Amino acid sequence: MNLAEIEAEARKSQLDVFGAFHLTPEDDLDGLGTLILLGPLEPGFWPHVTATPEFADDAPDPLDRWSTRTIGALARTLSGTPFFPFGGPPYHPFIAWAKRSGRAWSSEVGLLVHDHAGLMVSYRGAIGLTDRLELPETGARPCDTCDEKSCLNACPIGALTKAGYDIPMCKHYLSEKKGQNCLDAGCVVRRSCPVGQGYGRLQEQSAYHMRRFMG
Repeated sequence: MNLAEIEAEARKSQLDVFGAFHLTPEDDLDGLGTLILLGPLEPGFWPHVTATPEFADDAPDPLDRWSTRTIGALARTLSGTPFFPFGGPPYHPFIAWAKRSGRAWSSEVGLLVHDHAGLMVSYRGAIGLTDRLELPETGARPCDTCDEKSCLNACPIGALTKAGYDIPMCKHYLSEKKGQNCLDAGCVVRRSCPVGQGYGRLQEQSAYHMRRFMG
């Protein structure tokens, strides 16, 4: 099965291939040859996933449980091994894996920026395959050709800038009425990225993650 066929299979479950790279013996992943990174296929991911049984049973962590079930099933179809960014410690190095794919980079504010999802990038899991698949050429870091660089000044309180991310300041702001916009619609810095403007992620999904972030 080639990468295009794997992508077509993933899209049946409203997932998309967000990158792939060849593994080496130093990765110590039991002889696997290629790692496929999976993220939400937009538009349409949130209506799809919230209609599944995991979001109807009132048990904790419905999105992670959906990811485990869905990507686990896809891995079995591909005779591969599933990996997830949750369930630790220890945790798999998804940020490093994303950068190795050649489709995600550190942005001007430090967050990952993806060639398609922009600063709205997220990974639901990955699948390791024994074969070394033929992989396409990847592009360049979008920040290098971004004239707007709107992310640098988007944070209304300066908690997320080129200088770093002040998480306590961010959480305090979100707990106040004036932070409602970020809490309900998602981080304004992430939303400011021109690359992600056409990605189609719904505010409801961002609100879900923001409330998870707040605990």
